[in-house]
Amino acid sequence: MPQLDTSTWLIMIMSMFLVLFIIFQLKISKHNFYFNPETLPTKAQKQNTPWETKWTKIYLPLLLPQ
Repeated sequence: MPQLDTSTWLIMIMSMFLVLFIIFQLKISKHNFYFNPETLPTKAQKQNTPWETKWTKIYLPLLLPQ
């Protein structure tokens, strides 16, 4: 049974990393980034809950009219 030749693995792995690095650099370099981003003022939106829109009163069961 022949032995597996692993002498070229290091070269292949290193060249793969180099090619991936170059590809990612080319992809990133094509993006347009804003030079001076401005912050937009955010408004806090108040959410109305059902118990805030109407007046409610909780009655105990023993206080209900008989």
